[in-house]
Amino acid sequence: MKLFNFFAILSTATAFAPSYTREALTQRSGLAQQSNDSSSALCAKYTKVFVAGGSKGVGRCIVDKLIAEGSEVVALVRSDEAVAELSAIEGVTAVQGDAFDYKTVEGAIDGCDAAITTLGGSVADEKRVDYTGNNNVIEAAGILGCTRVLLVTSVGCGDSKDAAPPSVFEALKDVLTAKTRAENVLIKYYTNMNWTIIRPGGLITEAMTGKAVLTADKMGIGSIHREDVANLAVKALSSPNTERKVFAAVDPSLSSAANADGSSFKAFELN
Repeated sequence: MKLFNFFAILSTATAFAPSYTREALTQRSGLAQQSNDSSSALCAKYTKVFVAGGSKGVGRCIVDKLIAEGSEVVALVRSDEAVAELSAIEGVTAVQGDAFDYKTVEGAIDGCDAAITTLGGSVADEKRVDYTGNNNVIEAAGILGCTRVLLVTSVGCGDSKDAAPPSVFEALKDVLTAKTRAENVLIKYYTNMNWTIIRPGGLITEAMTGKAVLTADKMGIGSIHREDVANLAVKALSSPNTERKVFAAVDPSLSSAANADGSSFKAFELN
């Protein structure tokens, strides 16, 4: 069962309605109303961005948003269909290969000034791209001097374990543990990198609401549309105040967006 399918459980597992502080609501409103010109200014910092996991889901949305903001994109994908689709987009270089192969990852990242990885698998996978693939991206970026790395994992990883309902955590334990290992590599050993970790809550495939937020609260949990995760990731990439920080990504406008313990959380303001 896929990670993003199973996380639908979060909608029923969180019994409390969302609660937000006045400061959080003010920050959320300001984030949602940022102009296109402001977003373009943010993304102009990185001209060539590597994306792992860019053939579908959050990663595919990230590719589109980076191109819209004027960045070149190098996307590592596996299938012929994904290569053909992404190669047809102006500004995208699609590299066919497997994230489990370090040399392929290193070759694709070479020449990029930032890297984003959304790699993730299912609980049924024998090999964990959640760790090995993400670790290859982190290691290659470090060796090549690509010091800006953004890793997309999941609520339930690392110190957010208690944010996920116990039944959800147990069902996804192997996947979340692998993602946590990748997070730890980035945090503990790549101290020369300006990294950011984003942990989305329950993923939904619908049009962006524009109301999703990042929060530094480790108990932050809720639902979020994939396109909103991508939007936050691209903004966070070039926001200096997100560097060397870990965030949950949720959408307060969705009815299931609530902390596991029902308490409020404060939205993080990007700059």
